[in-house]
Amino acid sequence: NSYDPAHAIVTDLAGVSVGLIDGEIRLDLDYEDDSRAQVDMNVAYTAAGKFVEIQGSAENAGGFDREQTDRMLDLAVVGCQRIIEIQRQALK
Repeated sequence: NSYDPAHAIVTDLAGVSVGLIDGEIRLDLDYEDDSRAQVDMNVAYTAAGKFVEIQGSAENAGGFDREQTDRMLDLAVVGCQRIIEIQRQALK
């Protein structure tokens, strides 16, 4: 096998879950939180500031609005940035 730069890691990446529980946006849902969430979202984000995955679903007929989506994505970015920081420290 030879090195192929097309398969190299080009940027750091992290993923988190966020959700809406009783009107509150929460990061990194555990099983109990996930089972109670009105909205559950998975987000993967790079150190370069790009989303590579956004997947969310409403667990009830109420759905979720744009403002809630933006707040969940904002919190997900904070969580991903923190994970990337920890990963970088671990690899030093």
